[in-house]
Amino acid sequence: MAFNDFFAGEIAVELLKQLLAISRKSCLCKSSADNLISSIEELLPIIDEIKYSGVELSAVRQSQLDRFSETLRGGIELARKVLASGRWNVYKNLQLARKMEKLEKQVSRFVSGPMQAHLLADVHHMRFETMERFDRLEGRLEQRLNSMKIGAGGWVEEAVKRMEVEEEASLGIIGGVGLDLGKNNVKKMIIGRDDLNVIGIWGIGGSGKTTLANEICKDNQVRSHFNDRILFLTVSQSPDVQQLRARIWGFLTGNEAMGYTNNLFVPQGTLQCEWGSGPRTLVVLDDVWSLPVLEQLIFRIPTYKTLVVSRFKFPANVVSEVYKVELLREDESMSLFCHSAFGQTSIPPTANETLVKQIVNECKGLPLAIKVIGASLRDQPEMYWASAKKRLLRGEPICESHENKLLERMAISVEYLCKKVKECFLDLGSFPEDKKIPLDVLINMWVEIHDIDEEEAFAILVELADKNLLTLVKDARVGDSYSSFYEICVTQHDVLRDLAIHLSNSGDVNERKRLLMPRRDAELPREWERNTDQPFNAQIVSVHTGEMREMDWFRMEFPKAEVLILNFSSNEYFLPPFIDDMPKLRALIVINHGTTEAVLENFSAFTNLANLRSLWLEKVWAPQLTNLIVPLKNLQKLSMVLCKVNNSFHPSVLDLPLIFPRLSELIIDHCDDLIKLPVSICEVNSLQSLSITNCHRLCEMPANLGMLKKLQILRLYACPELKTLPPSIGELIGLKYLDISQCVNLRCLPKEIGKLASLEKIDMRECSQIMSLPTQTALSNLKSLKRVICDDEVSWQWKYLEKAMPDLYVQVAEKWYSLDWLDG
Repeated sequence: MAFNDFFAGEIAVELLKQLLAISRKSCLCKSSADNLISSIEELLPIIDEIKYSGVELSAVRQSQLDRFSETLRGGIELARKVLASGRWNVYKNLQLARKMEKLEKQVSRFVSGPMQAHLLADVHHMRFETMERFDRLEGRLEQRLNSMKIGAGGWVEEAVKRMEVEEEASLGIIGGVGLDLGKNNVKKMIIGRDDLNVIGIWGIGGSGKTTLANEICKDNQVRSHFNDRILFLTVSQSPDVQQLRARIWGFLTGNEAMGYTNNLFVPQGTLQCEWGSGPRTLVVLDDVWSLPVLEQLIFRIPTYKTLVVSRFKFPANVVSEVYKVELLREDESMSLFCHSAFGQTSIPPTANETLVKQIVNECKGLPLAIKVIGASLRDQPEMYWASAKKRLLRGEPICESHENKLLERMAISVEYLCKKVKECFLDLGSFPEDKKIPLDVLINMWVEIHDIDEEEAFAILVELADKNLLTLVKDARVGDSYSSFYEICVTQHDVLRDLAIHLSNSGDVNERKRLLMPRRDAELPREWERNTDQPFNAQIVSVHTGEMREMDWFRMEFPKAEVLILNFSSNEYFLPPFIDDMPKLRALIVINHGTTEAVLENFSAFTNLANLRSLWLEKVWAPQLTNLIVPLKNLQKLSMVLCKVNNSFHPSVLDLPLIFPRLSELIIDHCDDLIKLPVSICEVNSLQSLSITNCHRLCEMPANLGMLKKLQILRLYACPELKTLPPSIGELIGLKYLDISQCVNLRCLPKEIGKLASLEKIDMRECSQIMSLPTQTALSNLKSLKRVICDDEVSWQWKYLEKAMPDLYVQVAEKWYSLDWLDG
């Protein structure tokens, strides 16, 4: 809408006021004033209609309105002169009366002439555009009717989802410290940072992202900053991108009606220009699922800001700053749950307080889960609540409403994934709730059953993290070349874990791809026992119990099982006899969540594990390996974490190359009884990676370490009692990476280290006793060395080598401390 339309209306109103005064005062001008009043009163509604329609006028019509505005403006001046003229100045009043008659004729001619033609033209255009829009609508309706099905991104589903989101946002009771903190942080980005054009709100599905965005839009300070120029759009999974672009462009240019007609005048591609004088504008894009879609909806104009609300994390070059929505605190969770379940913000005296707290705890601070579960239990008897608690503990929906409103809503995030990534997400349901999952375990599992390599597996993990479907607990060195996966852990919100279990547990129990125990139980599920007459075709089997004795197991056949996960909490554990009936088993994970190392029994079950490639043992007494054990001829990776291991390699007659002929990676982490690394390990010629980390009593490495000719990675991280490295380390001709960081009592690097022609990287941060290096002549033979990480005290000696080795980069490490290992 042009400014002239607005001023024409304002001028007409002012002129009408003046004419009313003249009509009451002046006799000579009364007739003309009365006629003008009548004409302008007829004209005002039409001018208002033009003013508020938002339709851009053609150049000819705009020019006519401009001239008419000038006429009315002159009429106001004339009316003021009439009012100011004395009653007895007859000559002047006569002149003014003639001018009033002339003004009356001009207004009358416009109303009866051009104005009528304009109205006829408008009717014609409206009729044509209406027919055209109906034609387009008919085609679009026919197209969209084909996609009108739940779960397929149809428009009915999107409409229902939008209604639910608006209904949730209208509750407005999430409030409290969490919402206020989020609102203040986002406001600072939006109105306090002129350098930010695109800001994001990121969070897990159901965490209150849309509620927060709505609160931002309603905030008085934000509304004042943008002068109420705020547009809120829901993008969804299958958006009409061109229509959204047209609506945004129409809003930016002040021609909002364009967004509902066509997009012929919308600039193509990503618009970037320097409209420094334009009005401030905020556009909120809610429920964005795709980076390509987002990029098309961003117009980079200095005075225009975009707030992106999504479950997914977008690159920093697209979304400059992101606020991650936090889950609710315990008191906030309780208030929201009580509002949904009881219609008040506290537990009523008649309710079972313990039961209420247990159910709220299962929601883990997720607003959507709290509201849905609370509403599902409203006005239900206590027995129903107790049943609901048990079902939640098993990862099952408590009722149809819970399944539809929470699990199915959360499932949208998963259905959007490609097949392989979705399968990896579902695998996460195999691990216990509230426990960190070692990334090494995940990577091994995915590599074995999804036919991918470690790099692709890690990329999938990052994608799931960016989509808020899991959380990475990172070490400061994660992402470096040669970084180890066992240094990283993964956590997942319980509702997402329940979703993975819910999606995996559909269908007949014998035909499920994943056979899972959702929670720790004293015994195996009865459903499994009732179906033991037929084989279980699961690819992944996950068991979570307390102490298990031989009599606690029953016979089960798993002809297709490739991964077995045994989670338990006890001091003794009898390995399941059905391992014998897993001929395709490729990965075995044994994790004790108890307080002390557990003694494992029934290692004879390993007899038929010819295909086992990966073995993870955590917080157990590692078995004593003897030559009597059947060789694990395909085992490639052995990990022992928080284990008692000293007896495992003790016998002098032990022939490790015979037992592990293909072992390529050995990890020993946080094993406090390891004092000397056994000589027998140096005889495993196939070993390519050896990691002895956080073993605080390790004081000696074997003298014949150099026998490991294929070794490429040697990690001796955080072994504070280790004082020297054997000279034979110089014989590791294939070594590419050496990590001796936090070996605080290591006194020196042996001069033989200069023989490591293949060495590419050394990490020796926090080795405070190493004050000098081998001679420059010896170190100059490290032709492949590209990177050294060290403390400032010794860095100058390495930097001296940079002149002779231009490819070398010396990095001075920052101090970094972590107590994550205390958190289990």
